[in-house]
Amino acid sequence: MLKPLNEYVVLSFEKEETKTESGIILTTESKDKQAIGRVIAVGPKVHELKPNDKVIYQTYSGTKTKIDNEEYLIIKQENILAIYE
Repeated sequence: MLKPLNEYVVLSFEKEETKTESGIILTTESKDKQAIGRVIAVGPKVHELKPNDKVIYQTYSGTKTKIDNEEYLIIKQENILAIYE
């Protein structure tokens, strides 16, 4: 389990699949990923976010890491732009 420090937040990436009308699943590797993630854990100085919040963050910010075949983004709270409801 990742436990962020200070004003950092751990996000998981939202899985994005695109299906055609006939049910064929298209891969998303060739296009840019959307900057939407789900909060996994928050640091002690983060007060506006909680685990399971869906958020929009600045593209190309934070540090990506892979643990147990899961990819996470560790990002400062100031780089999270909005909660997506």
